[in-house]
Amino acid sequence: MSLRNPVERGNPYGDLELTDPKAMRALSHPVRLAILSRLQRYGPATATELSEHVGATPSVTSWHLRHLAGFGLVQDSGTGGDARKRYWEASTRGFRFQFPDDEEGRAASQVLSRAMFAQYADAPQRWLAEVEPRLEPEWRREAGVSNTGVRLTVAELAAVNAAIEQVLAPYVTRDAADQPPDARHVRFMRYVMPEAEER
Repeated sequence: MSLRNPVERGNPYGDLELTDPKAMRALSHPVRLAILSRLQRYGPATATELSEHVGATPSVTSWHLRHLAGFGLVQDSGTGGDARKRYWEASTRGFRFQFPDDEEGRAASQVLSRAMFAQYADAPQRWLAEVEPRLEPEWRREAGVSNTGVRLTVAELAAVNAAIEQVLAPYVTRDAADQPPDARHVRFMRYVMPEAEER
């Protein structure tokens, strides 16, 4: 099996854990990443509805959806009243992967990491141009970016990462019915980039 879905220490969001290099490589395609992101953010949709947002024709989008379904990343949603339309949904709200020790897994995780960095590289610029000008002052004050350098051991870095996830977990995992009416979607983009040792 290429995926795990534990809600345990180390995965407080209950994300799918990609462990199979083939699943990592499958998801590393930009259209597939865009499909999964769109379904996670906006809920069930047909291939035709998705196509205008992911840069592919409906038939190509449908092919990518079936490929994602083969790895358990998307599934039939069973929604919609028209039997001629197939609605898809993300299997879970998020996914994660680690850099395995074996060569094949390490290579696949690097490919997926690069694809994700490329997919979201212009997200801050798009936000600044399209969203930030329309925000109310109180939302604008809470938005922003920080760039903090700190010296940590590997164990300390792991502890910092875990603490951040523990703070966010109750908000990430709460049901839609429990969200306050004035809650909005907020994107946390966290880049953790240890530096290499100077030689």
